[in-house]
Amino acid sequence: MQIEIIANKRESKGTGASRRLRRAGKVPGIIYGGGKDAASIELDHKQLFLQFRHEAFHASILMLNLDGKKEQVLLRDYQMHPVRTEIAHVDFQRVSATEKIHVKVPLHFINAETAPGIKLGGGIVTHILTEAEVSCLAKDLPEFIEVDLGNMEIGQTVHLSELKLPKSVEFVKLAHGDDSAVASVTKPRGATAAEEEAETPAAAPAAAAE
Repeated sequence: MQIEIIANKRESKGTGASRRLRRAGKVPGIIYGGGKDAASIELDHKQLFLQFRHEAFHASILMLNLDGKKEQVLLRDYQMHPVRTEIAHVDFQRVSATEKIHVKVPLHFINAETAPGIKLGGGIVTHILTEAEVSCLAKDLPEFIEVDLGNMEIGQTVHLSELKLPKSVEFVKLAHGDDSAVASVTKPRGATAAEEEAETPAAAPAAAAE
């Protein structure tokens, strides 16, 4: 299901105009790209904030309804108020159906509870990456990428090259020769220290004085 955003064109520009919009419960923004001129827009803060809280809003193709005309966009940047939990500004980029896009997609880690290194070995999972940038056409963009930890043992690490991607989708880092680590299973520090202590032989008793 595609997320739809309602927006209107914004005629007034500048810091003062943006401040007045925010006081009126609006969020100033901009839409650009797609071979068209950039346009200043405004959105309802309450509606936008509700959508903003969902993971998919940040890594999916969105449908922007601008004064009744719809077009596909990506959220490219945003600013939050330095004190209040409010969105201060948003940037959207128009999406072309024929040009590849680069988007950071969240990683969803599954089956950690059944991994031998965790279930039997008492290890813990370290998430080295929580998202990864992919390159693909808009129609092929995945909402998230699964990282299956079900077979991991203590000391093992899973890399980008081991993850399954949808057809026509590739990791940007991997395409440039960087097979980054994604997650690893290690022993807790306390457990390691305890094992080393148990393996250390007891000190020989001091020789009795003659």
